[in-house]
Amino acid sequence: MIARYAVPFFVMIAFIVAPLVIFFLCRYLMPRRCGKKVGICISLIVILFALYGMLVGYEQLEVRHVEFRSKDLPAAFDGYRIVQFSDAHIGTMTGHRKWLLERDIDSILAQHPDMIVFTGDLQNVYPEELEEHLPQLQRLKAPDGMYSVLGNHDYPIYEPDDSLTKEANGKKTQEWERKAGWSLLMNEHRIIRRDSDSIVIAGMENWGTVKRMPRKGDVKKTLAGIPNSPTLNREGKGEGPQPFILMLQHDPTAWRELILPQCHAQLTLSGHTHGGQANVFGFSPAAFGYDEYEGWVYEGDRAMFISTGMGALIPFRLGLPGEIVVITLRKQK
Repeated sequence: MIARYAVPFFVMIAFIVAPLVIFFLCRYLMPRRCGKKVGICISLIVILFALYGMLVGYEQLEVRHVEFRSKDLPAAFDGYRIVQFSDAHIGTMTGHRKWLLERDIDSILAQHPDMIVFTGDLQNVYPEELEEHLPQLQRLKAPDGMYSVLGNHDYPIYEPDDSLTKEANGKKTQEWERKAGWSLLMNEHRIIRRDSDSIVIAGMENWGTVKRMPRKGDVKKTLAGIPNSPTLNREGKGEGPQPFILMLQHDPTAWRELILPQCHAQLTLSGHTHGGQANVFGFSPAAFGYDEYEGWVYEGDRAMFISTGMGALIPFRLGLPGEIVVITLRKQK
């Protein structure tokens, strides 16, 4: 229910509640001669920021280029290019915003990646949101494939329906992703080969520290059967050969809770936080809920990259455009 009414709730807060609260605080806490005028000015600024974020900021897109270096990367994959996009929420890209998805997909394909990955939240609430966008989603192709994992919005947790309807809708979402030609990884992996070298692309189901979110991620199941996968010693470090593992997991909190202690995946790609959808003077509201919510996070020679997302349930972004990320893998000498 929260997801269904998120947009009208945001509009009410941004355009009515917040300006009124600011106005009355200024009026009663500041000297009478200036409090009213200051309150009106600040309230108008808040309204203008909200309008800008919804009409301009949400439609902005950035192509972000980053590199990841690892001694475990096979030489044949030096220079390998991956495009990551996350949190598309294409249910918001309808009507007069439908062109945004076409532009975003054009931008992804223009990077000529070896692989494309999507790290969850394709829909807002219902799988029917995906149908009109299927022709665009089917355009996403790369030489080594298009891989995806589910985000919390891709599970039927926000629907006010009975359990049987929710179960059916959950399966429909998965069917639509597969109809698009995507390889949906649900606690499983694939091997990508270059001559005699290979890397692993692994995808976990959603897992987060917030208990109301789906907690279906299983590291051991995801990586079961990987050739030459090392065992972990008491310090949690791998012993033996280290195959290069690219892990996809929607929620970044799973990195420290599950991925770091249970496997040696060198690079994890996540999303979920949207970066707070705002960055004003270097501050993001995501800082209230997450210790790690944007960009690179390192732990020794292992890393996680958290994308701020391509879209949003609420069509608003301020100082933080949507992004697609081009990740180039490099062999560390």
